[in-house]
Amino acid sequence: MDHPLPASIPAEHRPRILVVQENRSYLGVLSRRLVEAGYRVTSADCAARAVAELNRLPVDLIVCELNMRPTTGAELTRIIRGEIRWRDLPIMLITGRSDAKGAVRAYEAGADDVIAKPFHFEVLVARIARRLARARSISSLRDDNAALDARVVQRALEMGELRDRLAESETERLRLQSLMGSKGSG
Repeated sequence: MDHPLPASIPAEHRPRILVVQENRSYLGVLSRRLVEAGYRVTSADCAARAVAELNRLPVDLIVCELNMRPTTGAELTRIIRGEIRWRDLPIMLITGRSDAKGAVRAYEAGADDVIAKPFHFEVLVARIARRLARARSISSLRDDNAALDARVVQRALEMGELRDRLAESETERLRLQSLMGSKGSG
């Protein structure tokens, strides 16, 4: 299988994916295949463990089963979207082919993508790569906006300082002008 990630990317810089699946054998297979595709993988077999993993390690993307018990993938998505630090984390939910209502619930909860089973693993990997690229673009845009905001604030401060210096200069000019006027009349 071709790796979607260049071999030149050091392991510590490869994206980390959190796989959430209550079926342990399916969890194992999916995790192993994602590792083979070049990703770092952490896993959880329920929503509570997924939240614990998110608190333990930063992840770049979540792949989660929609139909889990007691907390569904859509409910986990709502929990994640409710946390500011995770609000932009890409979330992909996996569901059964005929679960249109579940897919709608997933999107309403804030999922970025819903993948119907059965699916080709290569398609899943391509979708993951696309979601990660989009997340990097959004993060870069957010960083650029923050830098721009900082520059605007800096310029506003500099303008304020220049205005103060101009006012001081004008006051000094008027003082000198009045001194010159009083010496000329005296």
